[in-house]
Amino acid sequence: MKDDFIVPLNGLAQGRTEFRRRVGKEFFDHFENSEILDAGLDVDVFVEKSGRFIGVDCEIEGDVTVTCDRCLEDLTLPVSTGFKLSVKFGSSAEEGAGMEGEREIVVLPVTDADLDLSQTVYDYICLSLPVQRVHEEGGCNPEALRYLSSEDAQEELPGKDNSTPFAGLKDLLGKKDDKI
Repeated sequence: MKDDFIVPLNGLAQGRTEFRRRVGKEFFDHFENSEILDAGLDVDVFVEKSGRFIGVDCEIEGDVTVTCDRCLEDLTLPVSTGFKLSVKFGSSAEEGAGMEGEREIVVLPVTDADLDLSQTVYDYICLSLPVQRVHEEGGCNPEALRYLSSEDAQEELPGKDNSTPFAGLKDLLGKKDDKI
């Protein structure tokens, strides 16, 4: 599945070439510690070759399934992202990777004939996801939320104020040790 994103640069004809791939769970299984449980994404890659210039434009649309941070149930999130690359050949020390206008520069060794986009596609999908991944209000599993609510999560001790996590510290301040 990762091999679907290898672009053969040497065999590429002058002009514009388009690759369209469908990305699912199998793609994310190739990456360690991926938080993405399932996916249904369309990845459109447009490669423009003109003389020594090679430009890669990629558009990613669809949805992914992750775990909700609040209730730990499956959560489907929309994904709409993309990237633009300029491919240059040489050593990264000579050329200097960075940005060229709105394009990110990718420097490949002169001996490389292929461009592997799988890691870049994976990274841009992950970066497009929100930091906090939760269902909309009322969308979480009510059973899981019941266990997280303050009245069920904390045991009430008779004679103790459990309204805050620091309530037990009040008792410590009241007891002063005269030995110093």
